[in-house]
Amino acid sequence: MRRSIWHADDTSIGVALVHPMRGPAGIFGPACGLCAQLAADEVNRNGGVLGRELRLVPVDGGAPPHRVADEVETLVASGAVHGVTGWHISSVRQVLAPRIAHRVPYVYTALYEGGERTDGVYLTSETPAAQLRPAMRLLADERRIRRWYVVGNNYVWPRRTALAAHGYARESGGVVCGETYLPLGTEEFGPVLRAIERSAADGVLMLLVGSDAVRFNRAFASAGLPVRAPRLSTLMDENMLLASGADATTDLYSAAGFFASLANQDTLDFHGLYARRFGIEAPLPGSLGESCYEGVLLLAALVERARTLDVTAIGAGADKVSYEGPRGHLRLRRRHVSQRIYLARADGLDFDVLTELRPDRQDHRPH
Repeated sequence: MRRSIWHADDTSIGVALVHPMRGPAGIFGPACGLCAQLAADEVNRNGGVLGRELRLVPVDGGAPPHRVADEVETLVASGAVHGVTGWHISSVRQVLAPRIAHRVPYVYTALYEGGERTDGVYLTSETPAAQLRPAMRLLADERRIRRWYVVGNNYVWPRRTALAAHGYARESGGVVCGETYLPLGTEEFGPVLRAIERSAADGVLMLLVGSDAVRFNRAFASAGLPVRAPRLSTLMDENMLLASGADATTDLYSAAGFFASLANQDTLDFHGLYARRFGIEAPLPGSLGESCYEGVLLLAALVERARTLDVTAIGAGADKVSYEGPRGHLRLRRRHVSQRIYLARADGLDFDVLTELRPDRQDHRPH
């Protein structure tokens, strides 16, 4: 573990920003860092947290989970940070949460498999019941998808999400007809593409991270498979579309709580702030990067509501916390943020948002 250069500082509130700087998720890591900094700037313009400046301390969330946890725990123990937030995979969260969540508030911003109940952990992003379930149901209704093939990375989020997908497929009269799990960093997709062809799948559920999904998109297109099976991903942003290339995004759907192409005032205001701060050449602030903006805002709101850094006091008032961000007016419920979820279809290198998804059984006709 590298020696930390950060030290305790009574004049500011340090927040460990755990986001990917390497590995498959590194493709959207720069956007995570910029979006978090934009939120910190906003918090500080409005007086900071408890009257103190909010200061981000970056930590590479793309490192092995125990190494990430060691670094963050050292920062917490030294008093260099008073909270933790950021986008990182569930394997990191599972190691990190038991070591620090009872000591400082921990706002986790990545979409995840659901079920996190550790005291002191707050979650801003999507879970399968609200994100994947209505998306699969709508595609079954509109595209008549009955046979899903799951392609995911081999860790907790893809496997537990796929387990839920079996039930969601059955609800619409369908089935998960095959599954393949690949190591993070996979570059060869020939075997799984042949398995998809043999399965006669008419839909593919992608649970791949970052550049793994990019490489799969290219291989899928090269194999001529988009003409026979739409893809649905719950982890796909505009940076990944750009890296995939327009020829590799045909008939690709994504479900998320935020898309850069949403034409509402909250999104437009966010883009204006981002462009003025970082310029038009900055990485695209898609849903994965933007989640880190949400994380900083929520962490600040939790502490401000409690008027203390004490994790017990923060937890006692958490269900009364709300804040305004690019995803609208959001509030916590059982430590999870309740938010709108949308279904979009790739249009070359951008997303065309089709409809808002709802978790109940009512019809969701695309507009």
